[in-house]
Amino acid sequence: MATSVTTPPSLSFFSSSVFFTSSQRQNLKPLVAFKPNSLKTPTARPLAISSELTTLPILSFTGEKIGETYLDVKAAPPETARAVVHRGIITDLQNKRRGTASTLTRAEVRGGGRKPYPQKKTGRARQGSTRTPLRPGGGVVFGPKPRDWSIKINKKEKRLAISTAVASAAVNTIVVEDFGDKFEKPKTKDFIEALKRWGIDPKQKSMFLVMELSENVVLSSRNIGTLKMLTPRTLNLFDILNADKLVLTQDAVDYLNGRYGVDFEAEDEEGDEEEAGGGEVELVEEGEGKM
Repeated sequence: MATSVTTPPSLSFFSSSVFFTSSQRQNLKPLVAFKPNSLKTPTARPLAISSELTTLPILSFTGEKIGETYLDVKAAPPETARAVVHRGIITDLQNKRRGTASTLTRAEVRGGGRKPYPQKKTGRARQGSTRTPLRPGGGVVFGPKPRDWSIKINKKEKRLAISTAVASAAVNTIVVEDFGDKFEKPKTKDFIEALKRWGIDPKQKSMFLVMELSENVVLSSRNIGTLKMLTPRTLNLFDILNADKLVLTQDAVDYLNGRYGVDFEAEDEEGDEEEAGGGEVELVEEGEGKM
């Protein structure tokens, strides 16, 4: 039996309803059900920023638990947290590039002004210079040139990336009491013993965030290659993500809750920037006075 195959009508100019009769127009069905946005039911969207409250143990210098504290910082929702942190780390790494790599083109390489051999009657390919990119010592084709690699990121986005990274690392975070005055003299062995008392393997990467650094602490920890000792001024996203353990002091926890918490106001940040800018102006004025 022969079966008839019906082909769907093509969407062309000649299939428009303008060319149909009135009876045919009544039998037409819309291809797409159009519904304006004003008639659609609004769907509830999750908040862009949430607060992560985590309880952290406080350890003494001898490694005993002496209390608990909380870390309450902003965190991006799970569906956007990875993108926010990725953008923050890419911005930091790319802005560190100096962009001074430079190669010479065939027009910048020294020499090559004389034609190496005659154009014809040699049986070889014609050459106009010995500095062609096809020869050793010639120029470089599409090589790097000095450029600016820096990219911009919003201040709130950068702050959210850091707070999200801190919130995600709360599982591997401990709080210790202030140990700045515990080291009477610089000694790396004493600092390694303190790490072991706090349950930290010296071979693992650890990041310390303290408000102030004493000279003995800096000298005792600088020979440990897996350790980073940071202050609020040097806090960065790469060291947070690169560390296996985060060690905070109580003052550092209060700083994170105030700086990256929900109650942080942008006016405080503007005030800090003005203070930093004022310091730079004073340094310039002092330098000009000495000249």
